[in-house]
This record gives sequence, C-alpha cells and structure tokens, in this order.
Amino acid sequence: MSSAARQTIAVLGAGSWGTALALLLARNGHAVTLWGHDASQVARLRAAGENATYLPGFRFPDNLTVTDTLAPLVRETAQLLIAVPSHAFRATLAALAGALRPEGVIAWATKGFEPGSGKLLSAVHDEVLGARGRFAVISGPTFAIEVAKSLPTACTAAAPTAEIAERVAGWLRSERMRVYTSTDVAGVQLGGAIKNVMAIAAGISDGLGFGSNARAALITRGLAELTRLGVALGGHAETFMGLSGAGDLILTCTDNTSRNRRVGLGLGQGKKLDAILAELGQEAEGVATARELYHIATRMKIDMPITEQVYRVLYEGLPPLAAVEALFGREPRPESG
Repeated sequence: MSSAARQTIAVLGAGSWGTALALLLARNGHAVTLWGHDASQVARLRAAGENATYLPGFRFPDNLTVTDTLAPLVRETAQLLIAVPSHAFRATLAALAGALRPEGVIAWATKGFEPGSGKLLSAVHDEVLGARGRFAVISGPTFAIEVAKSLPTACTAAAPTAEIAERVAGWLRSERMRVYTSTDVAGVQLGGAIKNVMAIAAGISDGLGFGSNARAALITRGLAELTRLGVALGGHAETFMGLSGAGDLILTCTDNTSRNRRVGLGLGQGKKLDAILAELGQEAEGVATARELYHIATRMKIDMPITEQVYRVLYEGLPPLAAVEALFGREPRPESG
C-alpha cells in the first residue's frame, strides 16, 4: 500500500466484529484506533494485546491501538467505522455529534433496525447528524472469526453516492477481502437485518431435527419474504439476490458460527431464550429485529409468515414445533406468491 493510500481510521465497538474489522484495516496498512465504551475492557485489550474475550488468539499489529476516550478520537479522525449493536447505535452517533469533523465519513457494519422505532440505521443517522450524505453501510456474508483469520470474504459497501461507497470499500479491500459497491442503501441494510430472523427460523427447524429439506425450504421462502418487504421499503430486487441478501441469508442460516442460528437451535432443543442468550455472551440481533420486523410487516400489511412465527416463539411463547408446523400447514399457493 502506498503512503497516499494509508488512512487514519477509528473503529467504534470492541466486540468480535469491531475487532475483526480493526484487524483487517490495520493489516491493510491503515493507522487504526479501536474504541470501546468499557474502560476496564479496553484496559484488558491493551494489556493483552488482543481481544481475549471476543476474538482470542489474534494479536494486535503495532498500527492498531485501543482507547475508551471517544471525543478526542473523533476530533482527530475523519474516518469512522461503527460496529456497535443496533440498540447502541443512536447513542453512539449522539456522542459523535459535537466532535465530528465536517469532512468526516461514517461507515457502519451494524445490522438491524433501531429497537423500539423500527427505523433503518441510515434514518437514525440522518436524525442525529443531519442528512449529510457522507456515510456508508457495510454488509454481506461475513463472520468475524473468518475475517480475523484472513479467509477469503466478500461484502458490499453501500452509500448515497458511488464516490463515498468506493472510498469506504477502499479501506477494506485486500487480497482476501473483495468489496463490491452499491448505492442501494436501503436494500443493503434490509438484507442484513431481515436475514437474522430467517436464521433463527432455520435454527429452530434444525434444533427440532427436521433436516436439510426443511432448512432449504425455509431459506428459499425466507429469501422471498425478505425481498417482498425489502422492495416495499425501497430496496432494489436485485440487491436481495446479492451478497447482502441471498449471500448473507445462506451463510447465517447454515453455519453454527451464526449467533442467530444458534438462538434458533437452542429454542428448537427446548432451551429458554434467556439461557441461550446468556450462553452466547454477545448480541443476537435477530431477537430484537424479529419484533421490529413483525410490527413493520403488520403495519404495511405485507405477508411474512416466517417472521410471524419467529416473533410468536420469541415474544408470545409459541412452542417451536407448533411454529414450524404452522408454516408447513399453510394454504397452498403459487411459488411466486
């Protein structure tokens, strides 16, 4: 990497995903600061030289530093990459508001709707920071552990303009990370959010021992459901056939690295949600997303049967077996419906 291409980038959020992204950026030659809100956790990261809690075994390069102090970091850094959970997204943006540089670019790899409001995170960005247009969304089939291992990965960076999308994509691109660009900001966000609910459904089915045929059916009909709502909310149909739609859906529904799939597996095996989440020790965005998604679909009168059954299992105590049987017992219809 040439010196002109080197950037100073702050990654906000020191969980597994934020840490993996910070490692990727540092390996790309950028000067990276990883911020965490918990001073004691940051002290442990600094002392260990790695994130032993969420991503153990990956040493921080010399060009990756850590901090728990946000305002000075934002004043000094024009390029920010947010990887906090969706419930912390608004508060994180609010903390940036007084220190953000006018030329600053904010990207985020957070997936989901804002809990409580059901808003896309781009709408939250505009509410908090104004419709500045200098933001990008990163999404796609990306497990943190595989990015940390530098295994081949592809994702999408979407922004209101092609120039911003390409700029952010350039931060991430490497020999093992292929980054495509898009201006379908709504579609890329929706694919990344909705697939987590489908992963819970696929996990429930597998936890019940229903096999590969049922999983394939749920994934395929989940993609139809995702596309139906995604287009209604302003996304482009072709986006949902790409990395941030079908790609992320397939990954999250089929691999046990997915926390959302593991939530479903646990539910299908008869475990209680609180116990499953405690065992995970990290966010499973699909749990909150299922509630928001169900309310959005109900309000818009859009048929989303998989989402409805996941919601009823999570929030109304419906037995998982009854949920899957309800899906397979629905009135027959043309596949295009």
